[in-house]
Amino acid sequence: MNISYFTIPPALILALLPRFYSGLSGPGAKLFDRNNPRGFNDVLKTAELDDELRGRLLRAEAASANGFEALPFYAAAVTAGNAAGVSATTMNVLSAVWLVSRLAYNYVYIWHQATEILAPGQTPLRFKVWSVGTMVCLSMYVMAGLKAS
Repeated sequence: MNISYFTIPPALILALLPRFYSGLSGPGAKLFDRNNPRGFNDVLKTAELDDELRGRLLRAEAASANGFEALPFYAAAVTAGNAAGVSATTMNVLSAVWLVSRLAYNYVYIWHQATEILAPGQTPLRFKVWSVGTMVCLSMYVMAGLKAS
């Protein structure tokens, strides 16, 4: 059974979750203007919030934006892999790994990044988790290309 297409709606939900936390139901809800959602970052920057909370809310907004930026790339990769005839098992595993990587990305970006202490030249955990998801998508495209050849 191929469930990879069914992972696209949860991918959308994973893009929405940080916004849900930051502005719709979380600590920034009283500052969120549903008539001007794109102005929320500017409101957060000037609101009277403690610096830790402000940073977490701004990172949640950035994580949500990144999720929406990654969504078309992922959905197209799933479509390409399936259209080319990549095995259902492979597509299912890669899709599940991508969802887990996005969940981890949201967590690391919002709650871990502010406390991460990096030595010079060290790669942030957020980038490592993001790279896993990107590699999964690229793998789907490569397998689709190989299968279609």
